[in-house]
Amino acid sequence: MTPKEMALVLAEALDSKKGQDIKVLETGALTTLADYFVICTATSTTQVKALADECEKVMKERGEAPHHIEGHRGGTWALLDFSSVVVHLFMDEARQFYDLERLWKDAVDVDLSDILKPN
Repeated sequence: MTPKEMALVLAEALDSKKGQDIKVLETGALTTLADYFVICTATSTTQVKALADECEKVMKERGEAPHHIEGHRGGTWALLDFSSVVVHLFMDEARQFYDLERLWKDAVDVDLSDILKPN
């Protein structure tokens, strides 16, 4: 599975669990940290955990385990590192604080219109 395919699978998984404001940024030309960042807002600490669990589940089904997990699964943010794709899950206040979209403003915003279901 290519990094882009992984990022799209993860975006779809987050959408299936009602993640909000899902973004996929292509960062490979800007950093060696990851080829893609997947960013998503959760509405509660319970949803942060549910979103993280769903990401782990869908990637495990495809033979990919996270190399590193940070943050509080029951807290306001979590990070799942799948090497070439990093998933950032935030509650709204934490997302505004870290403001990854501003930090990585030179990254290419991946079109998710074929992946995400309309609200």
